[in-house]
Amino acid sequence: MKRTISINPTKPQYITVTNLSYAQIDYWFGHARMDLKLDIIFPEEHTEKKYPCIVWICGGGWLSMDKSVHMAYLAKLALEGFVVASVQYRTSNEASYPSQIQDVKAGIRYLKAHSERYHIDIERIGIMGDSAGGYLTAMAAFDNDKSLDVGAYLDCSSEVKAACMWYPPTNLAKFMNANPVSAEKLMLGAELSNKKSALESSPVNFVRENLPASLIIHGTNDNTVPFSQGEELYEKLNSFGNDVELIAIDGADHADEHFFQDEIWSEILSFFKKKL
Repeated sequence: MKRTISINPTKPQYITVTNLSYAQIDYWFGHARMDLKLDIIFPEEHTEKKYPCIVWICGGGWLSMDKSVHMAYLAKLALEGFVVASVQYRTSNEASYPSQIQDVKAGIRYLKAHSERYHIDIERIGIMGDSAGGYLTAMAAFDNDKSLDVGAYLDCSSEVKAACMWYPPTNLAKFMNANPVSAEKLMLGAELSNKKSALESSPVNFVRENLPASLIIHGTNDNTVPFSQGEELYEKLNSFGNDVELIAIDGADHADEHFFQDEIWSEILSFFKKKL
């Protein structure tokens, strides 16, 4: 059977660039420099059209991360009309807090500085991450301390318009137990690994009015980051009158298959389409 199909293209072709250097930072006890990388999916447009952008922050207990691990899922968001960028950050064996947040904010500034190249609408940037990446998502969205903006493109703001957090640690003070090598203590560093400083370095400590729109997704059976952590952030954001929603996934554990079903990605897509 022979068929001829006439098509009037209405969607752009998308390009994926991997291991793109976005910042250079101190490494190996300050005696070396290293490039931070990002992966980006963006439309190959020959017009001035701009698209909203979603920045993805990978989890891994701040001990390890792979910015490319969920690109198959993130590509779904790109095909729905978003530029999607997955940003590398230093892990806790490379640098301690707040280096991770500084790295994420440097990635956001880079994307804004190169918005023409990647067809990004700088007024419509959202951020999303899972677990440790969910913590960094919240901190990057809520903590606008200018001292966290270090490096290049300082004329660009690192602020975002919307944040989606998957099973995020939101009150680190509640993880400060006797274990001297817990993921939280390693990330914060020895001088910060007590309950008082841990709380001061937690998303719940930065909640105030007029924060970016927030979506929290958390499993009710999370054995790594208790569901109560997501609830605590939701309740505090809500008490200040912020635009926030909590999706509780019944029976879901930490980072399990529940989070990669179409129903959840439809919720994420709907959130960013409404808020960006």
